[in-house]
Amino acid sequence: MGFKSDIEIAQACEMKDIRRIAEVAGVEEDYLEQYGRYKAKIDLKLLDDRQNDPDGKLILVTAINPTPAGEGKTTTTVGLADALRRLGKKSIVALREPSLGPVFGLKGGAAGGGYSQVVPMEDINLHFTGDFHAIGAANNLLAAMLDNHIHQGNALNIDPRRITWHRAVDMNDRQLRNIVIGLGGKPNGTPREDSFDITVASEIMAILCLARDITDLKERLSSIIVGYTYSGEAVTAGQLKAAGAMTALLKDALKPNMVQTLEGTPAFVHGGPFANIAHGCNSITATKIAMKLGEYAVTEAGFGADLGAEKFLDIKCRMAGLKPSAVVVVATVRALKHHGGVKKDKLNEENCEALSAGIPNLLQHVENITKVYQLPCVVAVNVFPTDTKKELDLVAEECRKYGVNVAISEVWGKGGEGGLALAEEVIRLCEEPNDFRFSYDTELSIREKLDVIATKIYHADGVTLTPAAEKQLQQLEEMGFGKMPICMAKTQYSFSDDPLKLGAPKDFMITVRNLKVSAGAGFIVALTGDIMTMPGLPKVPAAERIDVDANGVISGLF
Repeated sequence: MGFKSDIEIAQACEMKDIRRIAEVAGVEEDYLEQYGRYKAKIDLKLLDDRQNDPDGKLILVTAINPTPAGEGKTTTTVGLADALRRLGKKSIVALREPSLGPVFGLKGGAAGGGYSQVVPMEDINLHFTGDFHAIGAANNLLAAMLDNHIHQGNALNIDPRRITWHRAVDMNDRQLRNIVIGLGGKPNGTPREDSFDITVASEIMAILCLARDITDLKERLSSIIVGYTYSGEAVTAGQLKAAGAMTALLKDALKPNMVQTLEGTPAFVHGGPFANIAHGCNSITATKIAMKLGEYAVTEAGFGADLGAEKFLDIKCRMAGLKPSAVVVVATVRALKHHGGVKKDKLNEENCEALSAGIPNLLQHVENITKVYQLPCVVAVNVFPTDTKKELDLVAEECRKYGVNVAISEVWGKGGEGGLALAEEVIRLCEEPNDFRFSYDTELSIREKLDVIATKIYHADGVTLTPAAEKQLQQLEEMGFGKMPICMAKTQYSFSDDPLKLGAPKDFMITVRNLKVSAGAGFIVALTGDIMTMPGLPKVPAAERIDVDANGVISGLF
């Protein structure tokens, strides 16, 4: 039997009509807006009509710091939801939508893998229901109205040198990081420096994921700060009279998308901010609907627990009033050996010494979840055929010292059947005492919150601010934004802001070089190290392997 790629497995699946999946989820047809046979949007009226229904248990799946070896966080999330169904539990999965940047870049798609995927895989990884296109259009409409306002007389007295709103495109394109626009003389606008962000880094993506309804969406869009006047006053999208038209572009994108897993478990795939440069969680509306429909709502947050889980817990849960029942931390023996210093081409060889050196990365994430956030936790070891019993036993033994169990996960190769042990442990944890708390109080100053995240979550010695960031901090507190939560933009590969410091580094500082307010989203973004909001393509982009045949069948997606 030959090896099947993710896309071949997905294409061989016999998908069920989305109306049948809606029936399984308990969604009446009145709430269903079909996008073909296998995709649908859910009317947000469902949340209003079921506001008095009890909520299911919320399960967060997170991971260690990612490595080139891969961890399988989305695969584990999907497989866990399928496994819970096999145990007779009504489970729903809630994921983010993939960005075209990674799909065509280095990482590939984000619909799970092997026999734990959401389908239709090609649609989800490409245009899907058009949500990202709508977000990009709304972002760029605001940019166009801003520059047009300046061109048409600048009644708001906007300083072109202090514009903070960037254009966006959902693609990795380093050429767009720093550009000059408005060239060609007076008819073509005011020349100025500008830049593009990838769409998932747009504040509008964060707003869509955090908005409760259309009214809340419009209010948040109105609050976006696009720049400052010559006298230093903030200028908002509301002042440019752009919020109504932006909301019109986003009214359908606000509705969660329903699809299915390979095993027919209902899945919501909605919103897609990156966790290294944004808050890294799917939409509040999709999560809340999943909790209303299921006994167990299984969701994930991007990259490692230092990024996605921290933002899920400190930003999303705080804003939405959510309380997780349990947390799954995904790890692989291969990735832990990489954190212990093994090169990618040597990861298949047994190496308990390197594994021991890498395990502190896992334990530090576990410690943060159980000690800082006070949440029940299980480690899911995503098993590879090259893992040895000695290596697996070592991981389990070290985790038990922390009072945390390890569940072997084989969902990539076996689907839900390979996640039964993990599902049983999650069910058990959901009944344990839960004293969930945030890592910081928003009443702290901006500097104090930065310091808490750096020392408690990253285990750094503290935070250093560049002179520019010091000035921005002072301005933000003077403008009244000091009580907002913090959204850290940091490399995903390390607890530190240096991607080369693997494992559980000590004796380092976090350098914050830029602080900006996302007033519509409701948080302050802190850019650390060399993190960028527009990625570039690698030397050999994944796009080179993607093709489509004469019958329209896509190949090369993974």
